[in-house]
Amino acid sequence: MQNKKLNIAFFGSSLVSAYWNGAATYYRGIVRALHARGHQVTFYEPDAYQRQENRDIPDPEYAKVVVYQATEEAVYNALEDAATADVVVKASGVGVFDELLEAEVLKLQSKDRLVIFWDVDAPATLDRVESDPADPFRPCIPQYDLILTYGGGDPVVNAYTKLGAKKCVPIYNALDTATHYHVAPEAKFECDLAFLGNRLPDREARVEQFFLDVAAKLPKQKFIIGGSGWGDKPLSANVNYIGHVYTNEHNAFNCTPKAVLNISRESMARYGFSPATRVFEAAGAGACLITDYWEGIDFFFEPDTEILVAKDGEEVAKLLQGLTPERAKAIGEAAYKKVLAKHTYGHRADELEQLLLTTPRTTAKSSAADALVS
Repeated sequence: MQNKKLNIAFFGSSLVSAYWNGAATYYRGIVRALHARGHQVTFYEPDAYQRQENRDIPDPEYAKVVVYQATEEAVYNALEDAATADVVVKASGVGVFDELLEAEVLKLQSKDRLVIFWDVDAPATLDRVESDPADPFRPCIPQYDLILTYGGGDPVVNAYTKLGAKKCVPIYNALDTATHYHVAPEAKFECDLAFLGNRLPDREARVEQFFLDVAAKLPKQKFIIGGSGWGDKPLSANVNYIGHVYTNEHNAFNCTPKAVLNISRESMARYGFSPATRVFEAAGAGACLITDYWEGIDFFFEPDTEILVAKDGEEVAKLLQGLTPERAKAIGEAAYKKVLAKHTYGHRADELEQLLLTTPRTTAKSSAADALVS
């Protein structure tokens, strides 16, 4: 089994579009690294939320992309197609028919087929399930062969274990060295502090505190905010809203400003150990990164040397006011060295591959799965 090359069916939001889809670069890094190890991935994604009209990339060489219509019939057709895979993955937040997919993929379990739930927003999922005993996902949790998460450390693992998960393992974000790296600065991204993130309910208040309020207090400094949904948000005169930033512009976005800000969603900050993909993207570009505080930062980067940490907006303002170009460059270079040494998707794929090859398969449902295949 150790040398087996796997055929993996992956149901996710989108591999080809980052439009209203923060997990895109995470999926790309993971899937590319699996492909480099000889595994074959078919990525099933719905035609929804205008993602196909706002693609960042064409179909990549490292995966087969199957775009299905946002209908129940199309979902079942995709499931039937996936029934020949060695591993079936259902990611959280596909966006359409999630509840249906979460139940139906379990019917594909067999002695030869691993079925995984991959939670790319575990804090939000856990908050939802724990607050509602009737949540339809709750009885599915103990049935999956394995639950993987985007992060969260022991708090997320313990929470899933209490809900009956057989095994829960975080596969953290990392740097995709083929996509994110240092490039020449671009004038349109020149500023003192830049933030990139979509406007979401459990992030907005933190963006106000850590970014917008800071900008209002520092009128002589220049700020840029990118991402979807901020168009009607009141902004001070020194803040430039640039809208959705496509993946091919992320490197320049990270390389050009004096510093780049990471702001966690409220639930992820509360659970900790949940660095956003953009933390590693910025480090890979050699950016000086300022992040809001969350437990576990030092598991990834050394504060004050490889990353700057702020517990509130006031601390962001102080860090920014005292940050010289020389120190910003030194912090960015240190982060770059760390991310290459310990936090690439190659590192993550080493751990993931072992899990996929060694996790026990469920045998009880083999007859139902085999019937689907036939």
